[in-house]
Amino acid sequence: MSDEENTVSEQTETLTEEPATRRGFAAGLHPVNVLHLVFGVAFLGMVVNWALIESGVVETSGLRWLLPIPWVAAGAAGLIATAPRLRGR
Repeated sequence: MSDEENTVSEQTETLTEEPATRRGFAAGLHPVNVLHLVFGVAFLGMVVNWALIESGVVETSGLRWLLPIPWVAAGAAGLIATAPRLRGR
């Protein structure tokens, strides 16, 4: 066999190797839409607040500490979701 045939066979072997496993949509991973996440957490928090107030678990005097919780949780979720982007990933 000539050197040219060896080179071609080596190239064929490298092309037939399985591609490196990639993490992506097929693996169930997708980019997080931070805006949707933040508004979803805020909406969920407001629904929980409403349910607690309507069921009588929390008195109206407890609204001072209860109402800011959804906004703080939504902000924290947004910061956590953007942290990998800030690190360069």
